[in-house]
Amino acid sequence: MDRSNIEKISQDPEDRLLLAKIWDKIQNGMRRNIPAATGFLSPREQEMAKYLFGQQAELMFFGGYPEAERRSLLFLPDYLEEDFLTSEDSPLVCVEGSFYAGDCLTHRDILGSLIGAGVQRQAIGDIAVGDGCFFVFVTAQMAPFILQNLTQAGRVHLSLRQVPLDNLSLPQAKTRQIRDTLASLRLDGVVSAGFSIGRSQAAQHIAAGRVAVDGQPWEKPDKQVSEGAKISLRGMGKICLKAVNGQTKKGRISVVIDRYI
Repeated sequence: MDRSNIEKISQDPEDRLLLAKIWDKIQNGMRRNIPAATGFLSPREQEMAKYLFGQQAELMFFGGYPEAERRSLLFLPDYLEEDFLTSEDSPLVCVEGSFYAGDCLTHRDILGSLIGAGVQRQAIGDIAVGDGCFFVFVTAQMAPFILQNLTQAGRVHLSLRQVPLDNLSLPQAKTRQIRDTLASLRLDGVVSAGFSIGRSQAAQHIAAGRVAVDGQPWEKPDKQVSEGAKISLRGMGKICLKAVNGQTKKGRISVVIDRYI
């Protein structure tokens, strides 16, 4: 581990600031031999943290449930078992929100309401939305504020409660299916079809670093996308190339894309 690697890893001042905070948080826990946890990190930020710290048995990523995309980097002293992460003392908390089933809320609605209430993005992990309910993973420090202050999302009134991490049953993510044909499986073409934008606009988003494939930023529009890949476009959400069904009579490729809503 070498703090000087922060300069090598960072692509901009925001990266340097984030990595410095992560370094200080984890190093403080190691030095004092007490649990330490960062805020929730995106897949790209997790990769930077992995490179910064290397392989350390006491370090792990956890987002509240096994399939979490946004995860916290944690230091666990050797006197603690992994079940500490789902105990009442966990640095992460799951908040369940319920609302009238006739109303419709999306991931973006919940996230926007949390940000609007003053909650920083790094205090918010994954959000799962179902019919009349949602689950959001947050830092333990922020949970009391959210439970007290998040009373509605838009015009939809909410009822919140904290739920244990060791017995969660999350709703399946909602998607809208898109069927289309593409000239190739280039990233710009898949992004164009999945987000209903022009191909040139998709290429601009990719070149600007706003697109990630399976959590990894990619700035080349000609990247070939594989079946099952999940693609996120900052500010517009996430899609999955669910199926590649072969060629049509005109030589185009038939695809099925799930867009998360």
